[in-house]
Amino acid sequence: MTTSLRRPAPLALFAATAVSLASLAACGKKPDAPADPAAATQTIGPDNIAIATSDTLSSGPSISGTLAADREARLRAEVGGAVLQTFAEAGQRVSEGTVLARIDDASVRDAAISARSAVTQATVAAQQAERELQRARSLAAAGAIAERDVEGAERANLSAQAGLADAKARLSSAEKNLRNTQVRAPFAGIVAERAVSPGDIVSPGSAMFTVIDPRSLRVEASVPASALADVRVGAPVTFTVNGADRTLEGRVTRVAPMVNAQTKQVAIQASVPNNAGVLVAGLFVEGRVASEKRVGVLVPEQAVDQTGISATVMRLKGGKVEKVTVLLGLRDEVAERYEVTSGLASGDTVLLGAARGISVGVAVTVSAPTDAAASATSKTVTPTADSQPPISKN
Repeated sequence: MTTSLRRPAPLALFAATAVSLASLAACGKKPDAPADPAAATQTIGPDNIAIATSDTLSSGPSISGTLAADREARLRAEVGGAVLQTFAEAGQRVSEGTVLARIDDASVRDAAISARSAVTQATVAAQQAERELQRARSLAAAGAIAERDVEGAERANLSAQAGLADAKARLSSAEKNLRNTQVRAPFAGIVAERAVSPGDIVSPGSAMFTVIDPRSLRVEASVPASALADVRVGAPVTFTVNGADRTLEGRVTRVAPMVNAQTKQVAIQASVPNNAGVLVAGLFVEGRVASEKRVGVLVPEQAVDQTGISATVMRLKGGKVEKVTVLLGLRDEVAERYEVTSGLASGDTVLLGAARGISVGVAVTVSAPTDAAASATSKTVTPTADSQPPISKN
């Protein structure tokens, strides 16, 4: 008897396959369903959030420049000679009239003595000429001398008086030169620079000392010509200085009447009180002319999205992200902040930077600061082979 092999019918094969799949499904687990994006929780760092705060907002053109002394005297030699001695060093505080240096006055003193002698001789001659004129007038009245003799006496008297005036002027100049051999501080302040040393030979015009009054400084800066409408004399100026950890204030005292043709900037000056002495001339400053100032709710520029029709921010409320339409007011160019007039309240948490891309409705948690996160990470135990969870046998 011959035995023949047959292939299973297609219908039977399909039924067998279905039974096998049903058996496997009964023993195993169904594939997980797709997660709801709104139900996912994302963790962001503390640098991805900001708190809306109620603060004073200032708007106006930004400025940058340097500090200079409002009162500054560059003392130069007015007589020539050798510097015999200096009495002040750079950084030393001096009073008005303090002698800073002494120049050799030997030749100047001799000139003063000669001028004083010339004044004495001219005084005697002038007095004698005046007496001669009075005598001539008396004789002429009595008919003893002619009128031309009186005119001669008048001319001699005028010449003598002119000689006396010239001698006095020469004496005054000589005495001034003698005084100028002692270089004195013109006002109370600080010696900013000493340019000479004992033994140096100076001539008239040689630089010797620079004295400044540190109690009042000025900011020398410039603003764009387009912002000139926001700048006026008396306007407040707020700025920060290298080396000072706080914001300082001053007042605009001068606005240049013309625009720099190359930079298109307008030079301004602002006075800065410095009674505490924390500032020094020459420091670089940055700030603004505060043309408008008021209190409002402020958020960083990074939190505001202005790509749409209306400005929006992503706010974190109740642990979830929501999109809020806001109205913007003034912009603080220096602090890079916006005033929000509607849509946010002080204390609201807003997202910054890349965190603004988180979808609305997503739950968000803020991680601890870096130091705390590092400490928490150091305490996390890495699972070992012995601590692995048991494998399901299903």
